[in-house]
Amino acid sequence: MPRFTVIVPAHKVQGYLRACLDSVLSQPVADLEVIVVDDRSPDHCGRIADEYAARDPRVVAVHHERNLGVGRARNTGAERATGDYLFFLDGDDTLAPGSLAVVERRLRQDGDPDILYFDHVRTYWWDTAEKSRSRDLLASAGTEVFRITERPEFLRLFAITSNRVYRRDFYREHGFAFSDGVYEDALVSYRTMLTARRISCLDHVVLEYRQRRSGASTRSPGRNHFVIFDQYTRLFEFLDGEGREHLAPLRPMLFERAVSHFLFCLGNPDRIPARLRREFFRLARLWYGTYLPEGFQAPPEQAAAYRRLARGGHALLRLSGLSARGRGGLVRRGRRLRRRLAQHAKVALYAYHRRRPLDPHLAVYSAYWDRGVSCNPAAIYWKARELAPGVRGVWVVRKADLDRVPPGVDAVVPRTRRYWRLMARATYLISNVNFPNEVVKRPGTVHLQTHHGTPLKKMGIDQQRYPASARGMSFRKLLARVDRWDFSVSSNPHSSEVWERVYPSSSWQHLETGYPRNDVFLTAGAAEVTAARATLGIADGRTAILYAPTTRDYRKDWVPRLDLGRVCRALGEDFVVMTRVHYFHGEDPALRALHEEGLLIDVSRHPSVEQLCLAADALVTDYSSIMFDYALLDRPIVVHADDWPAYRASRGVYFDLLSGTPGDTPGAVSTSDDELVRVFREGAFDDERARALRAAFRRRFCGFDDGRAAERVVRRVLLGDDSPLPMVPLDARTPAPAPARLHSVPRPAGPPSGAPREAASRP
Repeated sequence: MPRFTVIVPAHKVQGYLRACLDSVLSQPVADLEVIVVDDRSPDHCGRIADEYAARDPRVVAVHHERNLGVGRARNTGAERATGDYLFFLDGDDTLAPGSLAVVERRLRQDGDPDILYFDHVRTYWWDTAEKSRSRDLLASAGTEVFRITERPEFLRLFAITSNRVYRRDFYREHGFAFSDGVYEDALVSYRTMLTARRISCLDHVVLEYRQRRSGASTRSPGRNHFVIFDQYTRLFEFLDGEGREHLAPLRPMLFERAVSHFLFCLGNPDRIPARLRREFFRLARLWYGTYLPEGFQAPPEQAAAYRRLARGGHALLRLSGLSARGRGGLVRRGRRLRRRLAQHAKVALYAYHRRRPLDPHLAVYSAYWDRGVSCNPAAIYWKARELAPGVRGVWVVRKADLDRVPPGVDAVVPRTRRYWRLMARATYLISNVNFPNEVVKRPGTVHLQTHHGTPLKKMGIDQQRYPASARGMSFRKLLARVDRWDFSVSSNPHSSEVWERVYPSSSWQHLETGYPRNDVFLTAGAAEVTAARATLGIADGRTAILYAPTTRDYRKDWVPRLDLGRVCRALGEDFVVMTRVHYFHGEDPALRALHEEGLLIDVSRHPSVEQLCLAADALVTDYSSIMFDYALLDRPIVVHADDWPAYRASRGVYFDLLSGTPGDTPGAVSTSDDELVRVFREGAFDDERARALRAAFRRRFCGFDDGRAAERVVRRVLLGDDSPLPMVPLDARTPAPAPARLHSVPRPAGPPSGAPREAASRP
């Protein structure tokens, strides 16, 4: 029998569930059971639960056939639990390292009490932690074991489920269970406390209580919060039950806790929106009059609010002050912003055009901070011309890049008069980064964030711990831009999990369509591959290697990680290396000299990364997201990572690319010039081990891309058609053929690739 059963309800917490489970499973406690209850979550929570259960026998995954709510999910876990103690842990919270061992020692010291309470910290998206208000109260208990009637001040402890453990026999003997709706934890918290004969406390932080910016049930304003009155009504009905006369002295304090909770909700626009305040106030006043204890004295700091609630005066206006002050702050900031904008005539023009009606037939596109027509937005643009010809597309392109705009594509230079008019009136705004801060999200507009790669490196608010990558970034402004999104495109479950956590907002929803830019890897045939190589001048029979390194946050300029001249000479005539420098860096004279010498092909300015991938027999990269796209082609990938410790420390990563673990590492790895040459000359780049690693990598990261991503996006966003297009299974897809197979020419070294075709995008 395990000592602890940790019960984790999981619903719409895919971005946090791994951190939650890792924090539990890494505790130095051997006898542990973890029950993850997938409450018919529409995201990937169920898959994550199954994944953990498959690799760790301590984890049990349970799946509800329909969504029953967090309370019922906890009940399901409690029914299946076998541990001595029950720990209800929400799927977006975590345990402090080593904390369960401290809990275990205290339980044994106190002779296994019915309930042990412990401390928590609130953690925030801006990477700070706030101590709880219960710390001193918990410390005051010392080593005492007591009943609540002996220490009634402990009714002031924070009434959540996760800051205590329950002895399982005690919990089941009294038939405790969670009810439906929000605030279900308050009812169970108080009922268990009132029933327990032996309570003890631990002034040690165990719970890391995440304060999500969006997504939490208590931060979703609406009528669902009205259930709070039912929950506290059940509590007072419990107090009135037979044999509980000894609890009568506790009624005033419980009444105070209930009313303070009502007032908190009433003043919080994240719970009770302005349109519902009057009705909520009326019900609070009715509840107040029904359960008011005789001789009740309101807490001095809230006496005025209690009196107004009792009398029904103008408390509504008084209690809405908090939200009014919040609105005032927004108004003042808005005024300052408007004054700054008014200094620029073109921006004033933008304000003028925002008063005009939206153009339902206009879409504005941008890629890589206005660097041209490329990536996911480009694939969507071309598919929209086919499927939604009534929607006119205009591209925002820097003046320096106008010469790269394809013929027939309408483009506008940023911050010109026409730009502001288009930005003000477009119904659809589509980008793979973010539009500038001054772009206003108008009602009726649709902002589509396509992203431009699967995240290996830390992104969004996860960058806060890595100042070299953040470089003075304002994360509040970042999230203000995120709040404009309506849709976020995802290429695989890993991306969906990360995007949800690092770009927290209630404004957007996932489009798990695959990346539109990758469609070509599953629709191109032999003719397209041959044409791509011919355009680059790659002769038949030569093995073309695409070398596409990414930028380094800890360096300002591009510094080659390879002696390219030496590597190309060592590889010999059988190989040709195409080198593409990251778009953040300008033209490199040394690279251009090698190109002119004929040692390599400099493709840094080539307009299409996808065409380069089609032409390449193999990819060499370091930490670029191109590896995830190129994996679709099922061609060899070599990771050349000579500075992995420095990169990981300066930027942060989501998994260990060099671990050699299937699913983490896409193929052979090199850390020096000589090693890279040997990998190709001796065939390790496509041997049996490399192919096995590539297959596992593809299973993890190539789930959504089946050649119809752009169509899915256009139908959903531009045409409003949300009927799903069936996803072609990975094993049933046919990637673009590998170049060596087209001419039946064996590779110069190593066995031929036994693979189909799929591909990549940007470095």
